Amino acid sequence: MGNPTQFPHIVVHPPALDGSRRVTEGEVILGIASHLDDVVEILRLADLDRIEVEESDLIEWQGGGPDDWPGLSEHEL
Repeated sequence: MGNPTQFPHIVVHPPALDGSRRVTEGEVILGIASHLDDVVEILRLADLDRIEVEESDLIEWQGGGPDDWPGLSEHEL
């Protein structure tokens, strides 16, 4: 049984070839994000929407921070 006061450890993984980033909490995949707004929505759906996405110490950004979404500019029309 987990500690109810324990804070979640959210990881936004390094970008895939298409620029998307996997978002996990521990071993659980919460979703795939293609933009910062996707991370916010994924956390909202997981009832973790009280986390300040860009500034929280609860989120580990691997392979770049909240502004790093490679591949997006290549697909703009």
